[in-house]
Amino acid sequence: MTTAETLPKKTTSILSGLAFGVIFGFLLQKGGVADYDVLIGSLRLTDPTVFTVILTAIVVGSIASALLRRFGLARAHTKPTHYASNVIGGLLFGVGFGLLGYCPGTGAAALGQGSWDAAYGVIGLIAGSFAYAVAFPFLKKLNGSGDRGKLTVPTALHLPAAVYLGVSSVAFLIILYFLNKDAVG
Repeated sequence: MTTAETLPKKTTSILSGLAFGVIFGFLLQKGGVADYDVLIGSLRLTDPTVFTVILTAIVVGSIASALLRRFGLARAHTKPTHYASNVIGGLLFGVGFGLLGYCPGTGAAALGQGSWDAAYGVIGLIAGSFAYAVAFPFLKKLNGSGDRGKLTVPTALHLPAAVYLGVSSVAFLIILYFLNKDAVG
């Protein structure tokens, strides 16, 4: 393929990524999870909004992606599980979220709605991305530590994917009901 042939694909990819990013940010803002007080409330376990949004997204996304895969409209691209990089990445994410009160997506959405305190997080994201790019040769060596291959929850539990999807979806819906029981009843 020549460069002239790949340019429209790259442009389409960038534009679709931009469109989905705008939609995602809009939904985060409308869902209330770009609000500092809501996010801190979730960390303090006093506000179920973030858990409600996340669990709803997991249930809808899991069912939708299973259907798309079932009808041949999508393929799963499972990333390998590496305990070292998963633990280090999770700790960095958690510390950043706890200190700032925003995660990357909610920080960008908060900045977009005019919450200027989120600008520190966006600046940190840019600096962190640069630091990651610089440190990547060293970090790549850690990537193989604790390699478990392309591990998924259903394979780890030795369950068919459809059974896991059904059981986890029902469990999440029950959790959602109890999280929001006071709001609806």
